[in-house]
Amino acid sequence: MTPAGIEAAGCLKFARELALAAGGILMRHHEALAPAEIGRKGPIDMVTVADRESEALVAARLRARFPDHVIVAEESAALAGPFPPEVPRWYVDPLDGTTNYVRGFPFFAVSIACWRGDEPLVGVVHAPYLEETFTAARGAGAYLGGRRLRVTCTAALEEALLATGFHYDRRTLAANNVRNFNNLILEVRGIRRTGSAAMDLAYVAAGRLDGFWEPHLNAWDVAAGILLVQEAGGRVTDFAGGRDFLEGRSIVAAGPALHERIRERLVEGPGIS
Repeated sequence: MTPAGIEAAGCLKFARELALAAGGILMRHHEALAPAEIGRKGPIDMVTVADRESEALVAARLRARFPDHVIVAEESAALAGPFPPEVPRWYVDPLDGTTNYVRGFPFFAVSIACWRGDEPLVGVVHAPYLEETFTAARGAGAYLGGRRLRVTCTAALEEALLATGFHYDRRTLAANNVRNFNNLILEVRGIRRTGSAAMDLAYVAAGRLDGFWEPHLNAWDVAAGILLVQEAGGRVTDFAGGRDFLEGRSIVAAGPALHERIRERLVEGPGIS
């Protein structure tokens, strides 16, 4: 194994441990939150004590293990880039799918990823309620437990099961993804709206979904899932077909045969006019 491979393997083991510990916090609070433990970041965007405790645990352990690394996490003050390309940075979403979590809907996850420059090194998406942990290390494949993951070979839209999502500000955003949804819904087998971009990407990697697109996402939403899809043989781009899918706030992920058929039907969102 190369030095880079050894580094990635060590980081992946640690990231998985962090995700499991954070998931334990989420499950301790699950369906037991008092009203005072549920707050709002916007008109319909919620945050809970579970989000904050999960993130605090992950951030504290990352700082202790990697004091020179950068941490970009959802609930704490987000660091502004650009970041030094040689310094690894960790993207942490302590609870992706907060609305689901608060309502007892089981699609929520912890998402943790490490990137250096514009390349992902490791990614973990842990769904504690479902007891599933998706992992990937660059060049070493994507896995669910001990099972190697592969994207589907689906090429026809009429056979495709896709997923997407809508921003909390969709009522006021001009490019709110509704036109994209309308362009695809009559052509595909189905479209799911799970409420967790991290899990949608993990499901694309696992072949449970054929593809996923969404605008207006943050880096911590997609950083782990990007690597899962790539290591499962999938293609990931922004809406314009480029590589600005981490910070560019738009993403399309699918098997190689289907990716462009989805992307060419996207008419609104970041990166396209």
